[in-house]
Amino acid sequence: METLAMHISNGIIDGPVAAAFAVLALAATAYCVRRGRQDLDDRLAPMAGLVAAFIFAVQMLNFPIFTAGVSGHLLGGALAAILVGPWVGALCVAVVLVVQALVFGDGGVAMLGLNITNMAVLGTAAAYLLIALLLRVLPRTPAGLAVTAFVSALASVLVAAMGFVVQYQLGGTADLGGNLAGLAGTMAVSHLLIGIGEGLITATTVVTVAKVRPDLVYALRALKPATPAPVPVVGGAR
Repeated sequence: METLAMHISNGIIDGPVAAAFAVLALAATAYCVRRGRQDLDDRLAPMAGLVAAFIFAVQMLNFPIFTAGVSGHLLGGALAAILVGPWVGALCVAVVLVVQALVFGDGGVAMLGLNITNMAVLGTAAAYLLIALLLRVLPRTPAGLAVTAFVSALASVLVAAMGFVVQYQLGGTADLGGNLAGLAGTMAVSHLLIGIGEGLITATTVVTVAKVRPDLVYALRALKPATPAPVPVVGGAR
């Protein structure tokens, strides 16, 4: 019986496709490093460390999906995007994935490009696009921020799951049973449930931080509302 990994294990996707996504992941993370340097300051740097540690912890919650080495888990991309922004957030998730693969054997080292593309790049990007949209149309109250965090977290998990489906179609080698539509359905249903759990955790965490220190929430600082609010509504005036 094979041991389930937290992420895509070696042998699930063939070498050429894994190599292509490794190049893509490397290019994307390099771009995030360049853009993230512009955001890093004395406030964001320690927050990024805390976010990475939190993501590492929540990704330890692992939910088997297939017996061939694929499993689902919480991602943390939306949480990172809200608290430290899309560029630093993607780097936080990528660093966690690298440490898990190299130190703890969670996910195949040869599959790192695939996992980083799905979870750090696609998941975080999808989350931040929704965050930017929702924070322009929803009131910046705790309830509005909670809805934003929940929806973006749920979407990020589903997008990352569908990223794996595309990768498997391009170069899948393991027998995961059924056709592509069946695989997509299995991934969507299982990750919908995971996404709901992640959404609740993300919403609770973000609202808690925003109530105490709204200045630490990157999205509230960087994304301006469509129409200026007369008074701050999350965390009070400061």
